[in-house]
Formats: sequence, C-alpha cells, structure tokens
Amino acid sequence: MAWDDKSVLIGLPEATLGLLPGGGGIVRMTKKFGIQKALPYLLEGRIMPAAQAHAEGLIDELAPTLDELIPRAKAWILAHKDDPEAAIQPWDRPGYVIPGGDLNNPVVRGFIHQFAFKLFEQTRGLLPNKQLIFDIAVESLKLDLDTALKIEGRGLVTLIVSPIGKNMMSANFLQMGEIRRGVSRPKGYERSTVSRIGVIGAGMMGQGIAYAAAMAGVAVVLKDVSMAAAERGKGYSATLLDKAVAKGKIDDARRQAVLDRITPTDRTEDLAGCELIIEAVFEKLELKHQVTTEAEPQLAEGGVWASNTSTLPISILASAAADPSRFVGLHFFSPVDKMPLVEIIRGEATSDAALAKAFDFVKQIKKTPIVVSDKVGFFTSRTIGAQLWEGIELVAEGVHPIRVDNLAKAFGMPVGPLTLHDEISQRLSVEVQETQLAMGLIKESDNPRAGATALVRELVAQGRGGRHYGGGYYDYGADGKHIWPELVSRYYRADLNISDDDIKDRMLFSAVIESLKCLEEGVLHTVAEGNIGSLMGIGAPAWTGGYIQFVNSYGLQRFIDRCAELTDRYGDRFRAPAIVAEKLAAGASFT
Repeated sequence: MAWDDKSVLIGLPEATLGLLPGGGGIVRMTKKFGIQKALPYLLEGRIMPAAQAHAEGLIDELAPTLDELIPRAKAWILAHKDDPEAAIQPWDRPGYVIPGGDLNNPVVRGFIHQFAFKLFEQTRGLLPNKQLIFDIAVESLKLDLDTALKIEGRGLVTLIVSPIGKNMMSANFLQMGEIRRGVSRPKGYERSTVSRIGVIGAGMMGQGIAYAAAMAGVAVVLKDVSMAAAERGKGYSATLLDKAVAKGKIDDARRQAVLDRITPTDRTEDLAGCELIIEAVFEKLELKHQVTTEAEPQLAEGGVWASNTSTLPISILASAAADPSRFVGLHFFSPVDKMPLVEIIRGEATSDAALAKAFDFVKQIKKTPIVVSDKVGFFTSRTIGAQLWEGIELVAEGVHPIRVDNLAKAFGMPVGPLTLHDEISQRLSVEVQETQLAMGLIKESDNPRAGATALVRELVAQGRGGRHYGGGYYDYGADGKHIWPELVSRYYRADLNISDDDIKDRMLFSAVIESLKCLEEGVLHTVAEGNIGSLMGIGAPAWTGGYIQFVNSYGLQRFIDRCAELTDRYGDRFRAPAIVAEKLAAGASFT
C-alpha cells in the first residue's frame, strides 16, 4: 500500500548507484513479472509516482490520504488474519508459472540471448553491476527462491566493495546529496523563487532555457532581434510539447498552459520587471556588452542579470553592467531540455545575494547547480576541451581518426571527440580561440596541442567547419556519416606505433588532470561539484564516479606514476598536478 501523493516515489534505483536491487529485489521482480517486464525496472532504476506504480502492479493498493494509510493496512491484516493463503507469495504456490515463461520457453531463451548482446553494446562492459543484475535475473528463472536470494546477496556484497561500486555510490548518492543540500550556496539568504524571467536570444540555447523555465511554471519573455525569430524560438517549445502529448506524458491542457507562459517579442521594453534576465546571444564580447547595456535597466529591483556563456570571463562581461554585483554566469548545456546541469559562474564582483538567487532559480527549474569561479573556460568547457583537443592531437600525430573515436567510446565516453567536435563546430572553436587570443586570455605560445590547433584551422579554411556547415572530420549523407577521406590520406600514419592503452589514457587523463588543476586553482570549490559536474555536464564515464573520484579508485601513487609515463612519452601536459602528491603525503584522498 502507498499514499497516493506526488512526494511518494516508488522504484528500484540501485542500478544508478553501481549496485543491484538487494533484499530480493531482482529475484522477486523476476518471479512476479517475468524477465522481459522486470529488466527495465531493474537496469534503468525507474522511479515513478505511486499511482503509476499501482497501475503497473508494483503495489497493490493506494490510500488517497496519509491518515488513511495505516488504518487501511491494519484493516487488510484483520480481514485476512484467518486466511492462510494471504501469507503465501504467488511464486511459492504449487504450480506457479512465471509470467512470460522460464528458461524452458524458447521465446524467453531467445530474448535472453539477444538481450545479452544489447546490454553489452549499451554498457561496453564498463558497468559490472548491470551485467550482474541481468545474470541474477536469468538465474531466478531456474532456481528456487532461497538459492536465488543467496546468489543475489553475494552479488550485492561484491559490488559494494568494488572500486566501481564505491565510485558510483560516492558520486551519485553522497556527493549528489551535498550538492542538493546547497554546499556552495551562500548562507544567510532565504530561499527565493522567480515568477517572470527574460531570455535574450531565441536560438538553440535561449529557446531551450525558455522551455525549461516555462515547464517549471515560470513566465518567460523570449526576445530576439525580430518577431519572426522570437516566434521560432517559442515554436521549439511547441515541438517538444507536441511530442510529450503524443507519448502520453502530458495532456493538451498542460501543453497549452506551458506555451501560454512564453511571450515572444522583439521589444526590449517588454523585459521590464523581469526578476532575472538571461542573455543567450552569440559568444562575441561586443554583442554581449551591447545587449547588457540596452536591457539591464529593465530588471526588476533586486533582479539578477545572467550570461549564458561557456568561454568568456564573467568579470569582463560584467564590466558593461551598471551594477556588476548583480551579474552572474549561468552556463546551460545543450540540449537544455535534456541536460540536467547548470554551471553557475561567480565573477569578481558577483554578490552573495545574486549568487543565491541564481542558485535557487536553477533548482526551481529542476536542474542541478554547481558553482565555480571565473577563469577562462570555467570548469566544464575547460575540462571537456582538454579531452577533445587531445583526441584531435592524436589524429594530427597520425592515429587513424576512427580508432580515436572508437577508443574514446571504449572507456565510456558517450561519443568520440571527433564526433563531438563536429557537433560543437570547428568553426566555433576557431572563433573562440581567436577571441580569447585577441582579449589576451590565452597565448599562442602556451598551446600544448599545436598540432591539433593547426589541423582544425586547416579544416575551417577548407570550409569544413562542422556538421552544421556540411561536414568536418566526417561527411554526412542520407546513408549516415563517413570519415572525410582527405583526413585519412593527409594525416594517418600506418607505421605509427602507439598502444590502445596509451590512446585511451591520453584522452581520459587529459580531462582528469584538468579537473585536478581546476580544484587546485580554486575554480572548483568542492570535490563533489567536480565529480557531479563532469558526470552530468560533460559525459564523464559513469564507472569513474567523476573525474576527481577516478583518482581515488585508481590510486594516487599509481596515478602519479602513470602521469610520469605519459609525460615522458607525450609531453609535460600530462604531469600530475601537485595537489595529488600533497594528498598522498597527507595520507588523504579527494573527498
């Protein structure tokens, strides 16, 4: 029985923590529902409201109010006290047949055979808990309850003490808890909510921010240079909502209510009274300064101005503001409707009050906030950039581009660095570099991956600025994507001798080292934010528990030693940051 309230959520989330549903979770679910129906609950960690759980058979009865819950349970017990059958689970009854069949059923055997390949394709063998969940579910089809429970219990203990289990528990449970409790939110400020915000720029990022806010019940003024552009931005929300209606996730009334909260406009004065204005225009300093100067006066008293930037320092952007203390960075990730993280950047003048309001807004729209200090690339762009450019450097040295992308996926990246860069756009990367050079934020002489930079600039000069511009490292057509032949003919060296382990570690360690530098330099304020930020914002492999937690499980001395090997072979950029040796000397880990 369960209370039918939105606060009551039911499911088996252990798979997301690197564990398995113990206490009979796997065995009983498999015997009750059959393996085909049980596996999605067990492997995906689905969590659902009580009403949905009741409809799907996970619970037997709902209580409409909390006061009725215990009396209903007691009444059921009293009504069945003389019924010995009430104490017997279905699978303990003679002649019970598992729904869908057991291993004697050829359909079930075929399903298991196919699912084993599918699961390995999804996890790439990097998440042992999911493989174990599947194995125990299969065993539950042929074993008696007690024997199956014994195997399940042993599996759970194995995972609890495993490095990957510790990594995932640490990040997804303990450190996520720290962030949700507001570890980096300034203290002494009451929780706040906003009822009306402005979003300037109705392009890919702006339209996504507008949708996320409107879905959370916030009224949005969506401004662009023309009414047509602003309407197109609102149309993005309509498209997403139409898909949700088609899938039965929302009804027409909810769809219309969300759309009604978004007001498209081309008039700056329509932003008057907004409690928060988020600028989401192109990454050009002059343009962002112009937008700030024109629209900041429209802020409500005590309101906050935010820039959605991934590359430009907030302190420099804030120089155009009349009140830099109310200026903060809000770095959303694309696509905004799916990506759960927001990186909040504190500029030199950003006040605690403004930071607290920005933090509360991110929570209000059901995103996860991390707070970082203002330095070139902040945390997420800087870290994923190091990994991406290392992948390109490998190609520039002569490694086959397909090998680079495949080995990145082999250690757990969602996509390879070349595929990712085609989506981000080589042209945009060059523009950002040129802007940062012109602003004096970086120096050409400090570039540790000159080969990669030269390769990308050459591609852009030949009109290969990324997928949006017709192609980059890959050509795109009706039959899918194929590596650009000239990339192979001009750069690939068949005689190059480099191991798979070195290729994988160069890409993985690049991101880990950059994360450690961010912690060392104070860009990151906590280890938790580094781990959660890398997992939720830039696709760090789940088995690592985040890029900083990875060092703990790898071993600090072993990490230093491996960095030294990579440094000797490939350059000083792989030297372990001093903070690792300091932790080792203190007998501590990164917590």
